[in-house]
Amino acid sequence: MRLTFTIQRFNPETDQHPHQEEYRLDIGRGLTVLEALIRIKNELDGRLALRYSCRSAICGSCAMHINGTEKLACRTSVRKELERHGKITIQPLPNLPLIKDLVVDMAPFWEKIRAVTPWLTPITHPTKRYGPSGQLRLLPETYQFHNVDACIMCGACVAACTSHEVSKGFLGPAALAKAARFVADPREPADAKQVRLSALQEADGIWDCTRCNMCVQVCPKDVQPMEAIIRLRRSSIRHGLTDAEGARHITGFVDLVRQEGRLNEALMPLKVVGTNLQRILHVLPLGVRMFFKGKVPLPFGHTIPGIEQVRAIFSAARRRAGHG
Repeated sequence: MRLTFTIQRFNPETDQHPHQEEYRLDIGRGLTVLEALIRIKNELDGRLALRYSCRSAICGSCAMHINGTEKLACRTSVRKELERHGKITIQPLPNLPLIKDLVVDMAPFWEKIRAVTPWLTPITHPTKRYGPSGQLRLLPETYQFHNVDACIMCGACVAACTSHEVSKGFLGPAALAKAARFVADPREPADAKQVRLSALQEADGIWDCTRCNMCVQVCPKDVQPMEAIIRLRRSSIRHGLTDAEGARHITGFVDLVRQEGRLNEALMPLKVVGTNLQRILHVLPLGVRMFFKGKVPLPFGHTIPGIEQVRAIFSAARRRAGHG
């Protein structure tokens, strides 16, 4: 079968903007997108630039934007893409600087990985956790990494991240999932975990994720970075880090439901912005519009029937979590 591949091309030495070029190729059954690209380079256009290495979905080098979704070219079937989309369109990963054709600059990606300190904090005073030869012991029953250690650093999650699209400073799903891996590691000292979590409260940290779920959808290794970010948020609150607006939104929501049995939209903004007068004035017009739309209950209205049962659920949850 003869098939047309539409590939984004860009040569910084000759082109001002990226453009599309079409290549027709005779293909057989079982061909992957990466194999097709290699054939196009070898048989039709030797100038085509792409990045690949293992060809086995291990190294992550061949991550690309294929038919509108971030995928590993080496594990993407041409036949299945054609059946699903009726075409094959290949572009470089978005949200990363373009070098040439399908090759992007991964330097910003690695800078964010390094920013979360992706290694264990050294322990200055040896404890019983050190083995006889000086290693830190990690027993299987002492940890749960939730598969975040399966990340191959392909960058697909960053390319698909809607938060990163509007804020290039956002640490991104891969780096935050890596941070979650070390927060969950029992070999990491408690004070070091506190330092890690404190650093992630800043702008472009864990509270800037919009939970769009795109990183989960495109991850080729089922790392589920968004779930890792949620675990970091929960851990932050457990460690008493509740000053960020995102954290106040969660704790305020819980407090209102526990107190009134429902969400009180009139009080919720105050729970989030606190005593920041500038932020209060910023949300005030929204509150006025909500009031006229009938979306705001009385700030100090009565509680719902059965409130004691609701509070009993919260009390049971606290006891189960070990808070007494």
